[in-house]
Formats: sequence, structure tokens, C-alpha cells
Amino acid sequence: MRAVFIDSLELAPGIRHMNFFAEGLETFKFVPGQFVSLSGTVREKKITRAYSVVSIGEDGNRFSLCLNKVEDGFFSPHLFSLLPGEGVDMKGPIGTFVLRNPVRDSVMIATGTGIAPFRPMLAAVLGKVDQTFTLIFGVRYELNLLYRAEFEALAARHANFKFIPTVTRPSESWQGATGRVQTHMLDAIAERRDIDVYVCGLNEMVSSVRETLLAIGFDKKQIIHEKYD
Repeated sequence: MRAVFIDSLELAPGIRHMNFFAEGLETFKFVPGQFVSLSGTVREKKITRAYSVVSIGEDGNRFSLCLNKVEDGFFSPHLFSLLPGEGVDMKGPIGTFVLRNPVRDSVMIATGTGIAPFRPMLAAVLGKVDQTFTLIFGVRYELNLLYRAEFEALAARHANFKFIPTVTRPSESWQGATGRVQTHMLDAIAERRDIDVYVCGLNEMVSSVRETLLAIGFDKKQIIHEKYD
């Protein structure tokens, strides 16, 4: 199967929301939170990378990914150079980083493009279930708060959803939360040990969050995580 590039939108410097269609499929079906594996040959070497599907709902055979361009990398610059109609090999969607059934009150933690799987996850449940959801999204600079307006709009519409964007290198005008996601996670959890925690981001953050949660009494099954490095 091939993922054929349609167009893209720059979300922040070096980060794009990229639209594709799955060649040969009438409908691209996925469970919110799953990813696709894209493959291509770059500098005579075959490279495969996994990217979370950021699409909301189904739109025929179209789907979207949120990609960060790694300047000294191999594959992300190749994807950024695609022209409309060009494509790469694809497998999926696959993956188990999905909402548990039954859904419980949840805290969701993301850094960087780790926010991608939470966009379709939240769209799938808000307005349909009564459970509460808190999304803690950490970045260095506020301009990297991907899909910020969408999450703020969801928080305004749904009383059971709270959005906590946090910035480690805030500007003078920033009036929101600051610091790492771990601090705000503990505040959001408080004394509760009957909730699920979903974590997606770089290995260092994910490992740190898992260790903290296990140390304060969470069971491994309550910590659903995915790391992308």
C-alpha cells in the first residue's frame, strides 16, 4: 500500500500537518491512537518510521499525520520534500495505544508531536461519555502548542475536559502554566489512583512519568504509553 501526499499546513516552524490518501483503499479505517509505518529509500538505504494518525473521524481514503522535520535526519526531510501526487510505502494503521474499554476518568500527557494521537482520541469521546479527561501538553515555546485553538475550543464546550498547556521557556507575555509536564501531572492526579494515564512523547519523558506513577501506587495496566524515539 502507498500513502500519496496531497498537501500540508505548517503548524509551527519545522512541523506540518500533512494530508495523504491511502492508494487502493476506499476507506481508511483506524482506531483513534493508532499509527502508520511509512517506508522509503533515502540515500540508497530503506528507512521505516512510525507516525500517529492525527485525523478526526473518517474521510474516505484520506488521512493526516503531524510531522516534525529533523534537520539532520533521513526520512522526515524526505517526507517534507514530497510533491502532491508523490508517495511512500505504508503499512497499517496498527498499534495498541488506544482508549481502554471501558473508558475511565483519564489524564493524558504529551510533549511535542506526541500530541497527535490525542486529537482523534478526544474527538471520539467528548460529548459521548461522562468520564473526565485532562490533557497536559508540554512544549518549549508557546508557538509549538500544536492544535492549541482546537483543544481550547473543546475545553470551552465540554465541562468534562480540561486542557493544560505548559511551556518550559515562556515569553514575557505567556500567562499559562510553566515547567515540565510531570509537575502538572501530579497536581491533576492528586490523591486519585483509580484513573488511567495515557502518555506519548520522547522516551525520557515517558520513562520519567511511568517511574513516578509506579512509585506513587499506580498499576502498570493503568499507564498506557507510546514513545517515538
